[in-house]
Amino acid sequence: MSVGSLLRRLRRRFSIALMLCGALGLNAAAQETSSQAISASDEQGLTPIELLGKRIFEDKTLSRPAGVACASCHQAQQAYQGNNDSSIAAFARGAAPNTLGKRNTPTVMYASFSPPFSFVEERDVKTGHREMIPIGGQFFDGRAATLTEQVKGPLFDPNEMNAASKKDVVAAIRSGPYAELLRQVFGAHIFNNDNDAFLKISQAVAAFESSSRFHPFSSKFDDYLQGKGELTPQELEGFKLFKDPKKGNCLSCHVGNETSHNPQDWLFTDYTYDALGGPKYQQARSASKPDLGLCAQPGLAKKIPFQMRLESFCGAFKVPTLRNIAKTAPYLHNGVFSNLRDVVAFYATRDTQPARWFPRNSRGLIEKFNDLPRSLRRNVNISEAPYDRRLNQSPRLSEAEIDAITAFLATLTDREKH
Repeated sequence: MSVGSLLRRLRRRFSIALMLCGALGLNAAAQETSSQAISASDEQGLTPIELLGKRIFEDKTLSRPAGVACASCHQAQQAYQGNNDSSIAAFARGAAPNTLGKRNTPTVMYASFSPPFSFVEERDVKTGHREMIPIGGQFFDGRAATLTEQVKGPLFDPNEMNAASKKDVVAAIRSGPYAELLRQVFGAHIFNNDNDAFLKISQAVAAFESSSRFHPFSSKFDDYLQGKGELTPQELEGFKLFKDPKKGNCLSCHVGNETSHNPQDWLFTDYTYDALGGPKYQQARSASKPDLGLCAQPGLAKKIPFQMRLESFCGAFKVPTLRNIAKTAPYLHNGVFSNLRDVVAFYATRDTQPARWFPRNSRGLIEKFNDLPRSLRRNVNISEAPYDRRLNQSPRLSEAEIDAITAFLATLTDREKH
């Protein structure tokens, strides 16, 4: 109840109302002081450029209309993932009315370790065959080479922050409360050129996203790795299955150095791209128009090595880190899975029990890999374990083993900062 309402209802008790006003004023002051203390605590340890990046990351005045910041869809309590209170969990609510993002929001945690997008030579240790493969970049399709370049993606996407131009973003910051901080970090003349200023703004956000709060390496697994803690028998079994090339074979893409006790050698991604053939999500925008992933990356045709076909990359999406995976539901680029166990079960039984995941078509046949056009379904990975099993064969993982891997993945959650 507001103070005004109380005064109207208690006109005859004027002195009590005044006392109440005073108490409310003291309480508001106390709350403001507490909020300032929390804010100051949250910013401890940040360098000036990281602090500037944090200000920009949390600035809701940069969207059009105002109201959405980077932090709206990358929330600290959700391992810097989120959906801005969207009615559809997989797709974040944008700044403009009735807009939703095109893909599931990826976490920003550990994103700074991704190398710039490029093609590198890979040698198959079994066959000796060499091939060029895509690696790195930001977003599910690697369309931004670096974190700095990534900043402009959500800022100018009409389905996300919907900012009009670099000039508008710079103008909003110039007239905002931390303009002086920008001058302190980059010099008094930083606002003289909009393009230069926007580049520095992007670099500041990238610096914040590269700060230790985005890669604390503070999980239960990290403690175990360094001999500071233990895993339960089920978690240990899950870790064993995770690594076993004849079982989960997860380590083939979600890599870690088995000889190292350094958490930084366990990023749980090789930053490559894979076509998993996940089910179509009917609420996704791609339900009517397929999301082709990497092959739709702008300008990719000019980047691919000689004699490689652009369409061979269709359906491939970047391998995400598994760190904090238990906190970043929903899963896959289209958010089709709402819980982590289903993801593990899908990996294990996609080919042995396809009816569990895919619908039947008008002829009663199971429509495997139905999120891709039929002509591109040949790109889906069916050669590596656990995908190398076929219909009605026993899956590589039992239900109990799926539970064990799911339990292990939960150990990759970083401790919350208090």
